[in-house]
Amino acid sequence: MSRWGVAERRTDALSKERIVEAAIEILDTDGEGALTFRALAARLATGSGAIYHHVPDKNTLLAAATDSIVTRAMAGVAGDLAPADAIRAIAVGLFDTIDEHPWVGAQLHRHPRSALLRIFEGIGGRIRALGVPEAAQFNSASALTNYILGVAAQNAENARSQGAGADRTAFLADVVRQWTRNDPARYPFVHSVAAQLRDHDDREQFLAGIDLILAGMDTLS
Repeated sequence: MSRWGVAERRTDALSKERIVEAAIEILDTDGEGALTFRALAARLATGSGAIYHHVPDKNTLLAAATDSIVTRAMAGVAGDLAPADAIRAIAVGLFDTIDEHPWVGAQLHRHPRSALLRIFEGIGGRIRALGVPEAAQFNSASALTNYILGVAAQNAENARSQGAGADRTAFLADVVRQWTRNDPARYPFVHSVAAQLRDHDDREQFLAGIDLILAGMDTLS
């Protein structure tokens, strides 16, 4: 602020990259509803017109922010990994990324654009390298991509709905109590796995699902 109480404008060059980074900060802190061009202008100490010069609308900005986050997640996958290990690395990277940036999961479903294409290519290329027959590659890549993004987004939503600082152990114990109140004659399977629900680790269970899908693909080769 100047001594007259007026916000001072930045004198350094404004770029699309800086705008996207500021948007990510707002999305992470306050969610999609708080992301407006006015809020961006205030954070960047510039005018809305300068932002519109680089980004024409909010959907384009959300797509760019999503693409930036996904690019970072995919860049963390080592190029020399075996195909199955690379798929696991992509999966875990996206799971952790969406857990850290919950809005990314929603954006990948609403406005997929290049970010989803990058994920699909990364998974599909490894599926091809596994020797999955060409006729089964599209369905295999689709199944894996949908599983990864669906479970990661649901996990992030569960964490968000429970609130910061929530006691996960107490929450799961309460769910188990609700499950086991049901008639065991009608829900024998639910009763048999209730203890596993209480003790499970979300990330480990997610990876177990990846391994099940990969094992199924192995039968196609």
